[in-house]
Amino acid sequence: MSGEKIMKTNFGRPVDDDQNSVTAGDKGPIIMQDVHLVEKLAHFNRERIPERIVHAKGAGAGGYFEVTADVTKYTKAKFLSQVGKKTEVFVRFSTVGGEKGSADAERDPRGFAVKFYTEDGNYDLVGNNTPVFFIRDPIKFPDFIHTQKRNPATNLKDPNMFWDFLSLTPESVHQVTILFSDRGTPWGYRHMNGYGSHTYKWYNENGEIFFVKYHFKTDQGIKNLTAQEAELVKGTDPDHATRDLFNAIARGEFPSWTLQVQIMTPEQAESYRFNPFDVTKVWPHGDFPVMKIGRMVLNRNPSNYFAEVEQAAFSPANFVPGIAASPDKMLQGRLFAYNDAHRYRLGANYHLLPVNAPKGVKADNYQRDGAMRFDANGGGGPNYYPNTMGGPAPQPDAAEPAFEVSGKAARQRYMHPNDDYVQAGDLYRKAMSATDREHLVSNIVGHLKGAKREIQVRQTKIFYSADEEYGRRVAEGLGLDLKEIA
Repeated sequence: MSGEKIMKTNFGRPVDDDQNSVTAGDKGPIIMQDVHLVEKLAHFNRERIPERIVHAKGAGAGGYFEVTADVTKYTKAKFLSQVGKKTEVFVRFSTVGGEKGSADAERDPRGFAVKFYTEDGNYDLVGNNTPVFFIRDPIKFPDFIHTQKRNPATNLKDPNMFWDFLSLTPESVHQVTILFSDRGTPWGYRHMNGYGSHTYKWYNENGEIFFVKYHFKTDQGIKNLTAQEAELVKGTDPDHATRDLFNAIARGEFPSWTLQVQIMTPEQAESYRFNPFDVTKVWPHGDFPVMKIGRMVLNRNPSNYFAEVEQAAFSPANFVPGIAASPDKMLQGRLFAYNDAHRYRLGANYHLLPVNAPKGVKADNYQRDGAMRFDANGGGGPNYYPNTMGGPAPQPDAAEPAFEVSGKAARQRYMHPNDDYVQAGDLYRKAMSATDREHLVSNIVGHLKGAKREIQVRQTKIFYSADEEYGRRVAEGLGLDLKEIA
């Protein structure tokens, strides 16, 4: 039955029998000195690490990113320094709100996280398949996610929770309009775009600063599911997107995405007509045209899902010289929250896991000890700085250029309340076809009808503020009096 390999315990002792526990007599009982049995049961009890609070269910693959245009006038990031240069990547796609066992076809944004293993360390671009988000301030994030989860009393998904929060948060209407269009149910991970969503900062060798937005455009073409198709897929193959990605790569049909960027100067940002660091908004392409700069190809399936996909940890705080954070408030909150979530879920030394460890450079610092420290832990070298013992020292030219910060420190409201509706209205009027609008309204009505009437009215007023026809059609679908929303 077995081959040449010898079964061993976790500490290398050969296992004599893996079918029969050590017992006192053939009828038992089992005795505690069966350390192999104890090890198996104890490990089994601990096989599941906590699932992610968000993005719990996902699929992943490895591949490479190749530079196709010269962007050295904008950034000194080494992995972007030369046309034709390739960098290894690992990508994780995911749904956002559902548990690990939820269906791939749920109406939900999709996570789109890319880890670049560069020669200056790992750079993580952690985005979604939508260019905007529901909220613009991270202090709202825990509350928002709670409303997308389960009711604390019934443990059921609750339309009242879902729409109560959104109807009290008008800034969400742009993302809500995308979510309840057919884009809210992508056909699969290969046929959707990915966006950095936030505004990021690039800086070049001269210390000149530029602001940037990322757009990964699928080369396979966009494909979405209608609400009816999604319901069918959820019941017949709840893992359809995960299966499709794995099987396509296994067949040699390697999916790819073209990376485009938009560039804005600090002077343009200072005078632009809306806050360019507001993640609920896009930069119009007419004002800031996209520029193709690279191509990403996924050509390797994970050899073990848990080791690579489940333990993969992405953080927007993982930058490399040439790239930094912008003043985007949601991004600023994520700089802390993601690494903190990984320390809780995977442990203080999660960065040592092979999928998370840098590959192009050796990490060298004075962080020591902690659970699951499975490298040499710094050996006998110093664990403090400064020192005269040959330890690593900072590299001053790796610093981000200095930037101005001003204004009063206070909890400050967003200063342009009326522009929450502009882009959602433009999306409805200008970017959607008649069929798109029909599906959007139908999808919203189908979900919103489960909420209380007062919440329906409040949310429909927001749609009406974005576009009168938009609000009117939702009101008619819900049987609301138009006088209540106009």
